[in-house]
Order: sequence, then C-alpha cells, then structure tokens
Amino acid sequence: MTSPRWIRLDGAENVRDLGGLPTVDGRRVQPGRLIRSDSLQQLSPADVRLLVDELHVRAVADLRTGVEVAAEGPGPMTAEPAVVVKHLSLFPEAGDTTDAVRADDESAPVVLPWQSRSDDASEDERRRGVAGVYLRYLDDRADSVLATLRLIAGTDGATIVHCAAGKDRTGVVVAFALAEVGVTREAIVADYAASGERIEAILRRLVARRTYANDLTDPDSGTDYDKHRPKAQSMQRWFDAMDEMHGGAPAWLRAHGWTDRDAAALRSRLLD
Repeated sequence: MTSPRWIRLDGAENVRDLGGLPTVDGRRVQPGRLIRSDSLQQLSPADVRLLVDELHVRAVADLRTGVEVAAEGPGPMTAEPAVVVKHLSLFPEAGDTTDAVRADDESAPVVLPWQSRSDDASEDERRRGVAGVYLRYLDDRADSVLATLRLIAGTDGATIVHCAAGKDRTGVVVAFALAEVGVTREAIVADYAASGERIEAILRRLVARRTYANDLTDPDSGTDYDKHRPKAQSMQRWFDAMDEMHGGAPAWLRAHGWTDRDAAALRSRLLD
C-alpha cells in the first residue's frame, strides 16, 4: 500500500495528494491531479501560494452546504483568478446560498442541515449506520457527484475536493472517482480511513468556529473524537451496499448520466 501523501498547510489539517494509489490493472494515480482536504477557510497566504503556484491547483469542488458557505464567508481560494471554485452540496438546497436554514443571525448557533435528519431516516438507513448516511447523499444529490467528477476530469491542473472535515462527504465523492478509474477497493478504504490519523487536529480547528461548534460539542462531555473518526468498515459497508443495490459505484454513475466519454476523460486525467 502507498502511504498517504500528506500536504502540510498552516490553515488545514486533512490535506493529501491521492497520487500513487494503485489500480487493479497495475497502474497508479498520478500526483498533482486530485487532492482531498478539510475546509480551506483558514488557509494562510503561504498556503494559497503553495497550492496555486507550486501544486498547480486550478479547481476546487466545495461540497459544503449553502448554510456552511453562508456562515463561513468567502474563503481565500475564491480570490484566486486561476482557480475555479464550484459549490456542489450533497444536501438538498433551498436557494442559491441556503439549504433548509439560514445562518445570518450571528448571535445564534448555526443549525446545520444534517442535525435534523436523524428524525426522518429510513429503517434501512439506520441499519446501515454511517454507510446509510452516505447512501442518502446519493439519493439527494447525484448531480453534485457527477459534476465533481466532471470537474476533476476537465481540469488542466490539480483539483481539490473538500467539505468541512474532509472525511465523509469528501470520502464518498473521492471513492467514486477512484473506483471509476479502477483503484483497488483496499486502497480506497485505506485512504478513507487515513483521515482518522488527523481527527483530533481536524475537530479542534472546527469546534473553534461558530459554524460547527454546536454540532461537534456536547455541553456535558465535550467533543467525542472517536465518534467522528472514520473507520475502514464504514467505507467497506458502503461499497457492499453499492454492490448490492446498484451493481457497484461505476454502475451507479452510469445509471445517473455518466457516459463512456466522461469515464475516458477521468481515466486520462488521473492515471499514468
């Protein structure tokens, strides 16, 4: 297995280049093509220059919801003329910059869309646990999954895919991209779980911000790091569910409008 290619930044904790991951036919993902990350909101000027000038980032797929984007404000990468930033939420959007709840009242805790979702989860979703949550993303926003993969395939440079922590939403979309080009399931699961190595630092950064503090901190017990740590079995169960329900991740993509031309462009972009 290839060790994670961590990228050290001042303003983010969970950033790695997916170059080097192996495919089932013996090829490798090329470095400098696909980077996954937690929030880019606190990038320093030096971070931005590293990403744009040295790592040649030319596109960002921001998977955060409209509520998060509105609460956090414009991030540093949005000011870079060489970089295309696309907001591709995995939750239903109620407007251009909101999901179900607005975040304009700065005196109140931000209510994030997923905080009310457990009440209407199906029995199957509850049974599947974290994998069930991931499947819900696909029911809600197949368009965002395909748009992100097309952004990766069409970008002449590196694409960053990120959400807040860079583990759940990012993990699912990255898994699609890697599975589609033939990266081994073992490598995809290991990459997903690698975010657990940085979970304490990731969450410490998030709980210090109004947007996420209410979601991640229990008034009595504080932040449960292990609860939020991504575990290999969660991604394995997601893959098993995709096989059972859709015939696999690539078959799901094709059932939702992904074409052979899309697939060829993604393979050409990511592989050696």
